Amino acid sequence: MTAVLTRRPGLAKLRAASGRSPLHLACLAFVGLVVAAALLAPWAVPHDPNAVDLGGALAGPSADHPLGADAAGRDTLSRLLLGARTSLLGPLGVVAFSTLVGVAVGTAAAWRGGWLDSVLSRSTELVFAFPGMLLAILVVSVYGEGLLAPVVALGVAYLPYVSRLTRSLVLAERARPYVSAYRVQGHSALQICLRHILPNIAPVVLAQSTINFGYALMDLAGLSFLGLGVPPLTPDWGRMVFDGQTAIQHGYPLSAILPCVLVVLTVVAFNVVGERWADRVARRAR
Repeated sequence: MTAVLTRRPGLAKLRAASGRSPLHLACLAFVGLVVAAALLAPWAVPHDPNAVDLGGALAGPSADHPLGADAAGRDTLSRLLLGARTSLLGPLGVVAFSTLVGVAVGTAAAWRGGWLDSVLSRSTELVFAFPGMLLAILVVSVYGEGLLAPVVALGVAYLPYVSRLTRSLVLAERARPYVSAYRVQGHSALQICLRHILPNIAPVVLAQSTINFGYALMDLAGLSFLGLGVPPLTPDWGRMVFDGQTAIQHGYPLSAILPCVLVVLTVVAFNVVGERWADRVARRAR
């Protein structure tokens, strides 16, 4: 008993330290900075991001253009700031669609069971087996460039991750005594799910959605790099990498490297924040 008691303070300090790790705080601060840049970009850009100046094409950093200009003479800093809006708006749509539909499908499958569970589970497994990027490319090839088509396609591709997680969580919650007590009192299935089960599993689902946000950002940036995402004149990090290929060939890689770095750092930051959130939820559950 004495040995157990002497170990607990050290374990508590370790858990407290893990919740305040420098990496987690740095990633959280970076996420906040990117979100703030996306929200304030229309008022913070120093130049028109689509203003073409062929005389200043591939210009290096200067007082007027702190990060230089691309092959069309457009200010790189302005396009990075305004591109944050499009680069974050697309993944937000993917996560919102996949989370809402996935939670509904997973909850219905777990609560009803039987043939409905089999049909919904097999359907999500079929979507799970189909590569998300390939589905997005097929949809874009049919409907053309734009943000809506790849967002819906990737939302469908990400749906099985949320659905399967929700199903397992709802099955575990349904076996708890409080659910049986509410059913005896005459509460409907919809009331029990909305008022009690879903709030209990919400932290885990949101943690998974945060991780999915980073992956969706990377997928949408890849589609824009292939020329299958946003239209050419729309500021977007993936599109900037696509447009910066000419600058790299002429020895001016800054306009292509900077959006690449932002995509990588943002994906890593969202993944670290989501995984740390999931770890905290798991520790509290234990």
